[in-house]
Amino acid sequence: MLIQPIATQRLHIRPFRDDDLAQVCAYSTDPSVMAYMGEGVLSVAQTQEFVQQNQIAAETTAYALVLRTDNTLIGHMVFHPWFAPRTYEIGWVLHPTYQRQGYSTETAAALLRYGFATLALHRIIATCQPENIASYRVMEKIGMRREGHFQQCIYRGSVEGVDQWWDEYFYALLAREWFAQNT
Repeated sequence: MLIQPIATQRLHIRPFRDDDLAQVCAYSTDPSVMAYMGEGVLSVAQTQEFVQQNQIAAETTAYALVLRTDNTLIGHMVFHPWFAPRTYEIGWVLHPTYQRQGYSTETAAALLRYGFATLALHRIIATCQPENIASYRVMEKIGMRREGHFQQCIYRGSVEGVDQWWDEYFYALLAREWFAQNT
């Protein structure tokens, strides 16, 4: 599902365009940015596929984050249906220059509002690795609660014959909780 563009105080959340490729490559090929992403660092070809996929309504899972002041693309927000009805997953990836400035919190809050007030969602979830402190702090700032700590639940491959696994924190927020916090 393709959402309508959303404006926050400092950003536009919009579908990707072909001319976004270079700006997305600036962070999707950076190991420090992609360290906690399941797919890891993306090649230019993988980034191009990601940008193209997220222009198609039926396949869109992520949206570009663009500064309102100068149209610089600074990252993206994941926002897509999860496996349960009226449940979406939310997430964020930012270029390092724009991290720790409140952009993730600002856009995540806007997508919660859109999800609950416009799409009439029942639940929005988010996940991260316990080592990704900045990410779970965003989840907590926007009112989500930690529902679980899943140990060694994401297979990361094998290094020298030893299986590598990630732990994962699971956060969620229900519509009734969001409305109680925002009325």
